[in-house]
Amino acid sequence: MLSIRNIQFSKLLKAEGRYREFNFRKSANEGKIIFNVDVTDDRNNRILFRMQKEDNAWKIQSKELPVWIINNETTLCELIESELQA
Repeated sequence: MLSIRNIQFSKLLKAEGRYREFNFRKSANEGKIIFNVDVTDDRNNRILFRMQKEDNAWKIQSKELPVWIINNETTLCELIESELQA
């Protein structure tokens, strides 16, 4: 049985000209560590996606997301890494 430390955190990130709150929750899926991430769009619709570590970087697992999320993948990766090292 895989035991992982529960990590949940929120970070503000400027995307598409405004600050947005990204909420992160660490979990395990089939033995792999993933982060479930959620954020709201301009109409307050919640957008949910996952990030998984591939080639030493956290990568977005969904391709059908707004461009302002995809364009911030590197920054989201950095936010996760900084939280894991804290």
